[in-house]
Amino acid sequence: MTFDTQYPYTTFNFDVVFLDSKLIVGSFSEVSGLDFSTETEEFREGGVNDFTHKFLTVTKYPNLVLKKGMTYSTSLFDWYRDVIYGTIKKRQISIILLDSLKKEVKKWTFKEAYPIKWSAGTLSATGNSISIESIEIAHKGLVI
Repeated sequence: MTFDTQYPYTTFNFDVVFLDSKLIVGSFSEVSGLDFSTETEEFREGGVNDFTHKFLTVTKYPNLVLKKGMTYSTSLFDWYRDVIYGTIKKRQISIILLDSLKKEVKKWTFKEAYPIKWSAGTLSATGNSISIESIEIAHKGLVI
């Protein structure tokens, strides 16, 4: 008897890429916002008491939040700094999950993305954890 075993992929093995320049922004320790949901509107029909009709309304995409250890690279901060000064450069970016041999397994692509928040995190001389840089990115949709 043989089994087609599929091992789960580790979540720390992924890159973020600016697709317009093919620039790998970095490997991140945490990414959130890889989801979307469609809202519904309920309609109760007179005389029908065992269910309500549900009509689809709008699909919402949460902001993408990228977190990584602080590095010398300033590409994310520079992108946000441009937004502060009025130059909003919308980019197509991808989160790429890699296997143990650094081959692409899955890719999430975000359309017309632009940064809306940047944080260097908390700096503490008494702690022994690394400083975490994070950037929050708004976008117009997710393609898997």
